[in-house]
Parts: sequence; C-alpha cells; structure tokens
Amino acid sequence: MDSASRSAAVLATSLLLWGGVVSADIYKYRDYDGHIYLTDKPMKGQYKLLKRYRTPKKKSRRTGGDALAALERRRKALGPLIDAAARAERLRPELVHAVIRAESAYRADAVSSKGARGLMQLMPETARQLGVTDPYDPRQNLRGGTRYLRQLLERFDFDLRLALAAYNAGENAVAQYGNRVPPFRETQDYVEKVLRYYKEYRAAAQLARR
Repeated sequence: MDSASRSAAVLATSLLLWGGVVSADIYKYRDYDGHIYLTDKPMKGQYKLLKRYRTPKKKSRRTGGDALAALERRRKALGPLIDAAARAERLRPELVHAVIRAESAYRADAVSSKGARGLMQLMPETARQLGVTDPYDPRQNLRGGTRYLRQLLERFDFDLRLALAAYNAGENAVAQYGNRVPPFRETQDYVEKVLRYYKEYRAAAQLARR
C-alpha cells in the first residue's frame, strides 16, 4: 500500500467514526507544485476519486414500535367483538385476546403455512365442524374459535396449559403424550407466549378497573 492509499484509509476511518457518517468518498488532489492532498470533497484542479467507502445504514428503530402500534389499533377495533364472543362461551376476554394475539396478531386475513385461517387461526376441517363457513369473517371466526377453546378446556379438566397445547398441536397430540404438553418446541413456545400475553392483559384489565 503506497502512502496515498494509507492516508486514504486513515481519512476514511476518521470520517466513518466521526458523527456516524454512512459514506465517504476520498479524493486525491495534486496542486501546481506537485504536492498531493487527500480530501473527502472534490476540489478545483487535477483530482481523481481515489477510494469510495460505504457502510450499511442502520434499520429504523421505529419498525418495532410501528408494528406494535398497528397491532394495538387492530386490538381496539376488534375489542367489542372479541369480548362478546368470549363471554358467550364463558371465557375470560383476556384469554381470548391472548390467543388471538399469538395466533394472528389481530389480523382477520391471516393464513398460516399449514392453512389455518382468520383471527383465531381455524383449520378448514375444524371450522366446518364448528359451523364456520367463512373463517375470514371476524364474527364467525370468533364464534367458532371461542367455542373450540371452551371445548378443549372442558376436555382437559380446565387445565389451561393442556387446552392451549391442544389448540396448537391438536387434542390427539396432547392425549398421545399422556395428557401433557407435547415435546414440540413450537407448541411449548406457543403455550408460554399465550400465558405471557394472558398475564399482561389481566394485569391491564385490573388496573383499568381501579
């Protein structure tokens, strides 16, 4: 590496570190007396681009916040329907909210890779058994999903962990493993996620009632 290249590298490093610069073009300039200068801006006279440096731009920090804000808007818009469907099946609204958040993030048009659809992610066969003709219709989906969740709670003696595991993996899978949460990472993570959301929503509801 010649002296000009070494100087260019030093200058580029300084520019990148100073003030969070995301790019730096290094120009080599020779004056009339033959002296060589390095600069980050082109000058009049005989100069040429010596080196161009680029660093990746940081992702916006607002992305996560925007997603949560959108989820909250959907939750509030669907709140009355969700609460009514939950009470019709004698379920805590906070529990149904937790399931919906984990299943679809309150998106009525959600479709999973396995074909589950709507707010409470009903599989086609399950939807038919529950009388749901349009799983993308929030009212139908909520009616069917809450009824199914109630059935699972009754099936497993109101053991919430087992009911949630069955909602995710199927009641046969829970029965196959001796009425325990199946050793599937997806199902185990799902149960913990719903329980965490349920705890958050119950705490928020208690605060709102004070």
